This record gives sequence, C-alpha cells and structure tokens, in this order.
Amino acid sequence: MGEARRERTICVDAVALGCALALCACNRENRNLDAPAAESGPHAVAVSELRPGPAAPPTPPDPRGLEYQGNATHLSNGARYFKWFNCNGCHFNGGGGIGPPLMDEKWRYGGRIEQIYASIDQGRPNGMPAFHDRIPEQQIWEIAAYVRSLSGNADKLAATSRGDEMRSIPPINNIDRQPPRPFPVQAEPPEPDKKGLSSKAGSASDGETGIHFRLPRSKGDPDATRAGGG
Repeated sequence: MGEARRERTICVDAVALGCALALCACNRENRNLDAPAAESGPHAVAVSELRPGPAAPPTPPDPRGLEYQGNATHLSNGARYFKWFNCNGCHFNGGGGIGPPLMDEKWRYGGRIEQIYASIDQGRPNGMPAFHDRIPEQQIWEIAAYVRSLSGNADKLAATSRGDEMRSIPPINNIDRQPPRPFPVQAEPPEPDKKGLSSKAGSASDGETGIHFRLPRSKGDPDATRAGGG
C-alpha cells in the first residue's frame, strides 16, 4: 500500500513540474503581438545606497522587470534597439569604448533593470545623454533588459543565442561546402558561307568543352537528298 502511494505521489509531482515548465515556456515565447498598452517608467529608483542618517529600507523592485527580463521577444527587441539608437557607438557592443563597458560587475549607478532604465531615461554625467521623450517607455525597458543580459544577468531560459530577424543564408558554420570550379564556355557555331549554309555537313565538337552541335547540310549532299532534302 505504501509503495503504491509513493508512486502516485511521484507521478503527481512530475505532472506539476511539467505544468510549471510549460507555463514558463509560454511566458518566454509570448511575442506580445497585440498593440502594447501605455507603459511608464519605474518609480522611486535609488541609484546609490549612500544616504545620510539611518539606512532606509531598500527600494522594492519593479515587478515589470521580471516580465521584460524573462521574455525572449523583449530581449531580442532590446538588442535591435541597442543598435538602432547607436548605443553600440559608445559602448561598443557591451565591451566599452567611449562609454563604460556593460559586460562586467561594475555599475556606478546601479545594475538592476530599474536603475538601468533610469540611466537611459535621465542620462548621466560625463557623456550619457538623456533619452526621455526620445525613446518610448516600453523600448527603454527592453533596452535595459538587453543591457543586463550582456553581463549574464538575463533569465537563461529567455536569453537567445541567435538573432530574431530573418536569415538570408544559413549560419556560416552550417553551409555546405561548394568547391570552386571553372564554368564551361558555350561553343560558338561555325560561320555560314555566302549561301547561308555551312561549308561542311554533319556534326562538330568543341575539343575543350565537349559540346556537340549540328551543322546544316548543303543542297548537293546526297544524304540530304535521300532524307527528303531539296
């Protein structure tokens, strides 16, 4: 009796785990193709833990952060906007250049998604422009989610290893090898004589390409007379 109950419990746990994974997968692949609702930025974002007096309670995280970080479409859109708005012009695809790198653990103004949103929206001293009213709020959320993913902080189930855009060719490491070879040149037919007929009858072949072509027969050819020729 105990063995049967144990097996039944294992089956129930397996079904529950499968349902949980299915729900996570649905959220990952939700492409949100409907018209997006009006979005807004996070509230009360603290960019530093330094403050005078007693330590205040930490700012609670914005629940929308998990939605943007856990969805493959939002991350893919963020990667696209990162290039469209020339973020890679200063941050060099995350490695740092004119702007600081985005692939390490050092965040001067905070590395939570709400703090990254605030840095994009409000700008920062020494070169970071403010994109408030320049980029829609939803797109700023998506860029912030992608920026977090550059340092490995994205949801591993949502982060993709390829772009979401259409490919014109397969990946270059998966293309069938096509060794180059010379292309055969089409042989030209012989020039006709003054009467519009070739001086030789029968067939000829180009020695280089092996292409055969039929030569027209002259009126005096006995083979042409037997064949019904004039």
